Amino acid sequence: GQLTDTTIKKVTIVYEGEVAQLKTKALTAAAIAGLLRPALQDVNVVSAPTIAKERGIPERFLLKVLKPLVSEGVLKSIKGPNGGYRMSKKAEDVSLLDIVQAVDGPIRGQAPLSEENKKNPLDTKLQAVCNASAEALKAALKKVKVAELSKR
Repeated sequence: GQLTDTTIKKVTIVYEGEVAQLKTKALTAAAIAGLLRPALQDVNVVSAPTIAKERGIPERFLLKVLKPLVSEGVLKSIKGPNGGYRMSKKAEDVSLLDIVQAVDGPIRGQAPLSEENKKNPLDTKLQAVCNASAEALKAALKKVKVAELSKR
């Protein structure tokens, strides 16, 4: 629930008793984070080194994957010492198709054509099957949203 209908303009934290004698920087940070968490619920900046470590992949490889996701507007890159990456859209609005095509490019059906320069009936049929398969894959990936994947 919300404590107030207006914006918070000032926060004063006063420590009393034994706690007042301690270093309270961490407590203050935790209290402020707790206050801000509901307002910033959708903001979650994660650094590339953290992602790489958690996933057990080389950071340089990860950066090559993240770059096109930023270019295509799936992620937003936050610069600075506390920077990292966050979703640029709501998780409900981003599909697996958006992610796959941002990283790998458009999904197309590509039949292994015969070595002859002329098209033959088999090539035409194979290309039609590959096109239909690509469309089916795109439709399936488009249905899966990031929000569904992140549910625990």
